[in-house]
Amino acid sequence: MSADKLVEEIWPDEVSGAKYGFFVVGLSALFFALLSWFSLLTRPKIAINEWRWKNISISFVHSCITGTWAVCCFYQKPEMAEDLIKTSTPLGHTLISVSVGYFVYDVIDMLIYQRTRQTYELLLHHAVIIVCFAVAIVTKLYVGYAVVALLVELNSIFLHMRQLLQICGFQKDNQFYRLNSIVNLGTFVGCRIATLAWMTRWIVINKNLIPLVFYSLGSMGLALTTVMNIILFYRLLRSDFLKKRELQTMDQPARKDD
Repeated sequence: MSADKLVEEIWPDEVSGAKYGFFVVGLSALFFALLSWFSLLTRPKIAINEWRWKNISISFVHSCITGTWAVCCFYQKPEMAEDLIKTSTPLGHTLISVSVGYFVYDVIDMLIYQRTRQTYELLLHHAVIIVCFAVAIVTKLYVGYAVVALLVELNSIFLHMRQLLQICGFQKDNQFYRLNSIVNLGTFVGCRIATLAWMTRWIVINKNLIPLVFYSLGSMGLALTTVMNIILFYRLLRSDFLKKRELQTMDQPARKDD
């Protein structure tokens, strides 16, 4: 039996939709918790910081799963891209439930093991995402919009790969690291910035179709995510490309006058 048919068989009716969704959330959180334990067993010796290795490797797995899954959702039902409010699919509903489970796990993990300034920024981001996705889980509305948001995870695959390479001691002039940096920056523009821009345009155009509460939540989430990603893009560009050019310029010998 295919995964799609299996989901269709357990696809909830209007009454049990929320129960099904939050059941998947719980299973997902448990899955990522068990996966985090496994990641510690496979941690390379060079990765001194256990928590950082665990956190990034789990985020990498989440990105691989949800980014690919989001593409499959639109491939399975292209009409969902035309109606992001009412059109829903079992795979789409399950996808956002799985993603919420990951964010719930990550919030708990950060609160227990890692409390820094950057952590609290991520906690705010996670909280907004959990609330917005929970609306889609309970109502089965805006599922398409949530799935669009998860297309951003296609870039996160290479973003987290970059961090894992750094943990494993790869230098920035390593060919594989350089290739990943280029793909990372390209997908950052194509899958992250472009997606967020499209989502912002869509929510503004369809403002009259969205209740004020949901519109406010969506707008706040987009604004927060956009600001965080602009800062992140600058840091990536400076770290992997601009700094190298600056160092090369400084290393060049001064030209002698004729």
